[in-house]
Amino acid sequence: MTASLTSLSGLLGLSFASGVNLYAAILVVGLGLRYEWLTGLPKELTPLAHPAVLIAAGLLYTVEFFADKIPFVSAAWDTLHTFIRPIGAAIMALTAASQLGPVEQTLVALTGGAVALASHGTKMGVRLLAHGTGEPFTQAAMSTAEDVFAVTLVLLVSQHPYIALGIVIVLLIAIAFIVPLIWKALSAIFRRIARWFNPDVARGSSPARN
Repeated sequence: MTASLTSLSGLLGLSFASGVNLYAAILVVGLGLRYEWLTGLPKELTPLAHPAVLIAAGLLYTVEFFADKIPFVSAAWDTLHTFIRPIGAAIMALTAASQLGPVEQTLVALTGGAVALASHGTKMGVRLLAHGTGEPFTQAAMSTAEDVFAVTLVLLVSQHPYIALGIVIVLLIAIAFIVPLIWKALSAIFRRIARWFNPDVARGSSPARN
C-alpha cells in the first residue's frame, strides 16, 4: 500500500510539475539522480541524468525563463507547449513505469499526459487573463512563482511523497472548479475582441440588403 501511494505521488506530482514547467522538472529530476541529491525518485528515470538530456533541458529552460516573462511572448510559448508539456509528461511517466506491463504503461502514460494537460491548461488560462493588466511585472512574478512551484513539487515528491500527493489532489479538485470560470472569462474577452472587428455583431444587427 505504501509503495503504491509513493508511486502514485510520483506519477501525479511529476506530471503536474511538468505541465507547469517541463524543463525545470526534468532538470531537477536529472540533476537529483545524477548527483544523488534526491533519493526518493524512481530509478527508472535515470536516463534524465544523462549529460545530453541535462544540457538540452538547461538550454530550453533558459529560453523559457526569459520568454515566459515577456507579455504575449509567454502566450505564444504556452500555446506551443500545449502539445509539448503533456507529451513530455507522458514520456516521463512511461519511463518511470518501464517495469510494468503494456496495459499498465499505457494507463500510466495517459494519466501523466492528462494531469500535465490539466495543470498546463489552467496555467495558460490564468496567464491569458493576466495579460489584461497591460504591464510586464505581473507576468514576470507569475512566471517566477510557477518555476518555484514546479521545483518545490518535484522536491516534495522525492522527500515527502504523501504531502506532494495531497497537494496535487487538492489542486486537481480546485482545477475542476476553476477551469469553467477561466473559460467563461476568456470567452467574454474573445467576444469583446470580435466586436471590435465586427461592430454589426455588437449592435446585434445585420448588414442591410438591397
